[in-house]
Amino acid sequence: MHSRHGKRAEGSPPAAPDTRSLAATTASLAASLGPVTGGDHRDDDPDLLREVLAAAPVAVALLDERLRWQYLNPAFTAVTGLRRADLLGRTAETTAFAGAAAALHRLLADGHDREQVTGGPEGAGSPVPPGLRVRYRPLRHAGRTTGVIVVVLDDPDPAREQLRQLEQARARLALLDAATERIGSTLDVDTTCAELAAFAVPGLADLAVVDVLPPEAEPSRPGRGGGQRLHRAAVRAVPALDEAVAELARPGESVRHRQGSAAARSLACGVTVLAEPAPEDACPAGAASLLVLPLAARGRVVGLLTLGRTTATPAFTPDEAALLGDLAARAATGIDNARRYTRSQGIALELQRALLSEPGNPHQNLSLASRYLPSGSATVVGGDWYETVRLPFGRTLLAMGDVMGHGVEAAVDMSHYRAALRDIAGMDLPPHRILRQLDNVISANDSARPATCLLVLADPGRSRWTLSSAGHLPPALVTPDRPTELLRVPTGPPLGTGLGGYEQATHPLTPGQTLLLYTDGLVERRGEDIDVSLERLAALRLPATGELDDLLDAVLHSLAPPPAPAAEDDIALLAARPKVR
Repeated sequence: MHSRHGKRAEGSPPAAPDTRSLAATTASLAASLGPVTGGDHRDDDPDLLREVLAAAPVAVALLDERLRWQYLNPAFTAVTGLRRADLLGRTAETTAFAGAAAALHRLLADGHDREQVTGGPEGAGSPVPPGLRVRYRPLRHAGRTTGVIVVVLDDPDPAREQLRQLEQARARLALLDAATERIGSTLDVDTTCAELAAFAVPGLADLAVVDVLPPEAEPSRPGRGGGQRLHRAAVRAVPALDEAVAELARPGESVRHRQGSAAARSLACGVTVLAEPAPEDACPAGAASLLVLPLAARGRVVGLLTLGRTTATPAFTPDEAALLGDLAARAATGIDNARRYTRSQGIALELQRALLSEPGNPHQNLSLASRYLPSGSATVVGGDWYETVRLPFGRTLLAMGDVMGHGVEAAVDMSHYRAALRDIAGMDLPPHRILRQLDNVISANDSARPATCLLVLADPGRSRWTLSSAGHLPPALVTPDRPTELLRVPTGPPLGTGLGGYEQATHPLTPGQTLLLYTDGLVERRGEDIDVSLERLAALRLPATGELDDLLDAVLHSLAPPPAPAAEDDIALLAARPKVR
């Protein structure tokens, strides 16, 4: 995590062209933390030199003559991974530099530079990561040694550089492998974003915020974004930031990042932004280091991952930005897949609702009511359908079907089957022969999906129901003062198999009866035998009088599963009741 050869992020210090020269210059400045010559006069201005050191890309620290840590610049904490609170005011012997204490005392005595190389066996116990050199130089003032300058440099040894690169590659692969296991377990956008935030906190950051483009918004190409309204999908923080995070937009809300903020720059340009929080950044109090990563997949930006660290954690480094950029890219692919799936299912849902908005026009001797409920998350839209066809002599054909599979393809097949049913029903065939004709039509198309179907011919003039089934669940008959009854219907194979073999049965139709047709989403439960599911329906005491909509409400209240993830399938209902003359 502390390598120094990653791609530079926007807002991070540029790589030094000559590290040794710059280190020497910085050391000289540090040694001058007293008088400063400016123009024609001398002025004591150590703050000016501290600002120069703070901006320097070379890691520099100062110890006094008692080897107590007095100053660390940001590059020092970033490169070493050590916290200011663990060093400042303490002696070298009581910190990670205890192993160098003896050499530092000798430096104070003889005034000669010392150097320690890390990485490999001789670097065991080193206070800094492998692949670095630590140079100790005397800090002189008024002709005497008053402390030690500590400078951390790259180790130019090719073997150690190769080892460092190998360790960096291992860290990257380990991070991405872990991310693959924990991020993208579903095709739900919010769930994927929550998994990303949970993966980042607390292992990689103290704060993680995930914003994504709404499903209906088109992803933007890098360099063409900015100004878009985003959907806040996930927020996660360490306990120390809980109170501050409460001031941020919450998951489910929409956000628009202020112009000039790190997030707005990242979204507009499609680049990583590494910076300290600024007033325009919507960042909680306590965050000291900010890293904004574009979530880009297939060449387009679909959102942002904002990571923050407090002063208790080392600031983000450019190399960490590069490594976490790989994580963001991996997560972005999962988020984009979920967005595409959600959008596809949204189209299917709209198609489904449009096609099922109203059943056909029945005869006046029959009352109808219908319902269609997508699964709880609206992301598993299926091919449930119903239809009514008005036939001669006061008869009405009722149909309930369920195309196998989900998504736009299932919804489109459903619309084709309904159209075919209307055409075949116009031939005025009995229900079992309608199923036979419909099976022939569907099986002739190799790409068509199989479907179950229940046909019921309501004939109030002859006081009978005529029923035939292609693999569908039996209808429920609701009669006043009697238990709910599941009618026995001869069941043939699903439509589209080309097997045929459909039969029909009749049942007396009496005044006040209500016939309920439904799809399996109403009764089936994962891991439960279908007979148990049907017994639950038969045990209901449903209102046999009153409005049909009230009956459907009662059915759904008693049997419909709770919202996702429990709801695994769509539900379609169709209730028919003969009118009393």
